[in-house]
Amino acid sequence: MEHEFWHNRWAKSQIGFHEGTVNQFLHDHWTALAGEGRSDQTVLVPLCGKAVDMWWLNDRGHPVIGVELSDIACKDFFEEAEEKAHVHPGEPFTRFRHDTLELWCGDFFQLVPEDLRNVRLVYDRAALIALPPAMRRDYVEHLTAVTPDDLQILLLTLDYDNDDVQGPPFNVTDDEVRELFSADYEVEQLLTRQIPANSPFATRRGLEQARESVFRLRKRQDASD
Repeated sequence: MEHEFWHNRWAKSQIGFHEGTVNQFLHDHWTALAGEGRSDQTVLVPLCGKAVDMWWLNDRGHPVIGVELSDIACKDFFEEAEEKAHVHPGEPFTRFRHDTLELWCGDFFQLVPEDLRNVRLVYDRAALIALPPAMRRDYVEHLTAVTPDDLQILLLTLDYDNDDVQGPPFNVTDDEVRELFSADYEVEQLLTRQIPANSPFATRRGLEQARESVFRLRKRQDASD
């Protein structure tokens, strides 16, 4: 999936994947990773779009690094919240910063370990399911390589069986999650549930059956070596 695909989607406002509200699974399951109350652990949100989840995480005390290819998404994120961001142009990332919340505009695969040395938590709501099958292993391997050993991930996935539906979001089965992550992570499935057939997502995609799953992933020591 080329960069131009995503740039075109944002330029044409073809962003049905954008929820516009805090994800309920994040609200319900984040304490499984970060514990109760406020936390100063830094959170990485890969392929973040303009998800308002990042404000929720930051309000809980977390410094947040969101990585997003589209500058439209980065600008909209702050403008829609009526917050001013300080913009720091650079290569390979232009950084939009508001206090302890930063959006790094650029290619996720250009991240290096030094960039994420302070990250201890990852929130993946829409990264893995945004990628076609051929790119998912590269994504997981790069994420593993550039993050510290003591890492936990909250991963949300979708699984639907309809060959006529074109992603993103793509279907990712529970078995594929285990296949992709189990070598380097302890994989704990926190929840799986059917998506109601009358939900906006199922209706828009013409799906009769679809499932959402929530995983907690804990990196095994030295997995990034």
